[in-house]
Amino acid sequence: MTESVDLPIPRIVISGLRGGSGKTILSLSLVTAFRKRGLRITPFKKGPDYIDAGWLAKAAGEPCYNLDLFMMTPEQVLRSFFEHTLKGQGARGKGQGTTAQLIAHDIALIEGNRGLYDGVDHQGTYSTAELSKLIKAPVIMIVDCSKATNTIAAMILGCQHMDDHVRIGGVVLNQVATARQESVIRKAVEGRCRVPVAGAIPRLKKDPFPERHMGLTPFQEHFDVGKSLDAVAEIGDKYIDVDAILTIAKETVSLKIAECGMRNAELQKHRSAEVQKRKRKTELKSEIRSPKSEIKIGVIRDSAFQFYYQENFEELEKRGVQLIEVSPLNENSLPEIDALYIGGGFPETHAVALAENSHFKTSLRSAIETGLPVYAECGGLMYLGKSLVLHGKTYPMVDALPVSFGLENKPRAHGYTIVEVTQENPYYPLKTVLKGHEFHYSHVLEPLLSFPVIKGGGRGGNFAFTMKRGKGIIDGKDGMWYKNIFATYTHLHALGAPEWADGLVRCAMKYKGQGQPG
Repeated sequence: MTESVDLPIPRIVISGLRGGSGKTILSLSLVTAFRKRGLRITPFKKGPDYIDAGWLAKAAGEPCYNLDLFMMTPEQVLRSFFEHTLKGQGARGKGQGTTAQLIAHDIALIEGNRGLYDGVDHQGTYSTAELSKLIKAPVIMIVDCSKATNTIAAMILGCQHMDDHVRIGGVVLNQVATARQESVIRKAVEGRCRVPVAGAIPRLKKDPFPERHMGLTPFQEHFDVGKSLDAVAEIGDKYIDVDAILTIAKETVSLKIAECGMRNAELQKHRSAEVQKRKRKTELKSEIRSPKSEIKIGVIRDSAFQFYYQENFEELEKRGVQLIEVSPLNENSLPEIDALYIGGGFPETHAVALAENSHFKTSLRSAIETGLPVYAECGGLMYLGKSLVLHGKTYPMVDALPVSFGLENKPRAHGYTIVEVTQENPYYPLKTVLKGHEFHYSHVLEPLLSFPVIKGGGRGGNFAFTMKRGKGIIDGKDGMWYKNIFATYTHLHALGAPEWADGLVRCAMKYKGQGQPG
C-alpha cells in the first residue's frame, strides 16, 4: 500500500495574461534574488521549451526541468516535480526522518508559458492554470500595464473567477510609466482582487534579453550572459518585493507523495548527496555485468545544437550510458562512441562554420555508413541533410540524407505533435504512439528522389512516423531513417516517451556488439 507523506515544498508559478508579459524577466529576477539569499532553487519550465529553461538553469546554477501535461501524464509530472525538488547536495531541516529533512532545495519556481489559461483548446486544456492546480502552487501574475489602470484589476479579477481552484497569490506590474499609474493600479488590484502587488517594474530603456525568430537569444549565443543576469538581478533588487513573494511561496498546501505513487522509502534515497552516491555505486556494480555499462553515446552540444531536455540525458544515464559531448564547431572528428544524439538548435546561425568543417562532416558520414546509430531532432535533421540554403546561398552539410533545407521568415510548424509508428525501423516498435512537439522555420526543398525507397516509405524516402497531429517533414510523415539514422522534426521528452531512450540504447548496444548496421 502506498504511503501518504506530506511534503511542504515552497513553490510558485509565474504566469501572465499572454505571452510577452515579462514572465522570463520576472522568473530570472526572482531566481537570482533567491540565490543571493543563499537559497537553493529548483527551476522548472512549463511546456516544451529549451531557451527559457536554459536561462533559468544558468541563473539558478541548477538544471532546469520541464513539466508538460500534454507530453507527460499527471503522475509523471508530479513524480518529476518531487524527484527533482528533493535531490541535491543535502537536505534542510532537523530531526531524523522528518519530512523537512527530505527537502534538498529550498524553493521551486515554475515559469509558465503563454497566458495563464491558454491551452490547446477553448477549455484551456494543458494550460499553466492546470499545472498550478496539479502541484497546488500559488500563481504570481505579471501584467503588462501599458496604457491601462483600473482595467488591470478587472483582468486579474477575471482570472480569479475563471477557476476558483487556481490561487493567484500575488501580482507584479510591468511596463509601468509613472508613479501615479502604479499607485492607481496597486490600489485597484489590492482593493478589488484582495491580492498583494509584490512589485512594479518600470519601462526599461534596454531589454536585457534581445529576441529573434524563436524567442529569446539562447544563453549559449548571448554576447554577455553575466551582464544580462546582473541586469535582471538589479530589477529584482529595485522593483520586486522578494520577501513578499517568498512568503507567498511558503503559504502552500503540502503535497502528498501518494498522488504520484512514490513511497516514503523512495524519498529517503534523496535525503543527501551521500545517499545518492551510495545508490549510484550499487547501480553501477549491477550495470557493470551488462554491456549497457560500457555504452558511450555522443551528444553534439554547442552553440549550434543546444535544444535538449535535461531529463533525456538523465534517462540515458539511468540506463548505464556514458554521455560524451561533441562539437562540429570545435572538433575535427568523432570520438569513439556507440551512438550519436543530435538535438535541435540553430544550425542556420552557424551555417558557415558547420559547412567549413569538412573533416568533421567526413568523419560523421563515414561512421554513419558503417552503421553508427544517429538520432537527430530538428536542427540535427537539417545538419544531416545535403545542404542548407539561406538567402540564396547554399551551405553544404553532412550529406548523409539526400535532402536540402531552406528557411522561411515565419514558422513552418509550431505546436504539439502526435505520431504513430507505421513503418518498421531500428528505434521504435510498430503501432507505438508518441506525443512530442515541433517548432521550425525550415522546410524540405524538393525533390527527395535519391533517397532509398521501400514499400510504404512514402514520397522519396523511408518515414517511420505518420503524423496524427502536426506537420512533420513532408506529406504528414516524419521520422526519416536510413541505415541507423533516425531524423525527425518531432522533439520527444524522455519521461513521456520512455521508448526514445530504450530505442537509442538498444541500437547503441547492437552497434557495439556487432559493429554493423541494425
